[in-house]
Amino acid sequence: MTTERIAPPYVAGEREMLTSWLDWHRETLALKCAGLSEARLRERAAPPSTLSLLGLVRHMAEVERAWFRRTLAGEDAPPIYYGPDDPDGDFDHVDTASVSEAFATWRAEVEYARKIVAAQPDLEVTGVNKRTGKTVSLRWILVHMIEEYARHNGHADILRERIDGSTGV
Repeated sequence: MTTERIAPPYVAGEREMLTSWLDWHRETLALKCAGLSEARLRERAAPPSTLSLLGLVRHMAEVERAWFRRTLAGEDAPPIYYGPDDPDGDFDHVDTASVSEAFATWRAEVEYARKIVAAQPDLEVTGVNKRTGKTVSLRWILVHMIEEYARHNGHADILRERIDGSTGV
């Protein structure tokens, strides 16, 4: 797995700044997973939690899909790894999950999200959150996604350090 994390610009327009920070956080997650075996990616490093690096990748694929496909683009894009009877399936079912499939799915959702964002005329474009029925702007979604990745990258940082002592990145 190769990753290319580009630092966000210090000065840029709002859209470039937000998308740059989101991409930086996306690649931070990839870097936290880089170089680990499949077994290590599946490892629950903080029992009894089912949280693992692979689970985080699967979860973020779902989050990308929910906010960009379902909410912003209004697509019928059902969940991939969880369901009504299995709300934590993205985290819970990693023991036999395909690592390559999870990363490919996550990368595909990221690429699709980038295309959806690029197609929007401005940050004021809105979509409807299917769960809450609330209208949200593209600006709000981008800020939320940065927050979502930042929070989960903190989890990834702790998991990675617990797994093999790696810090930083």
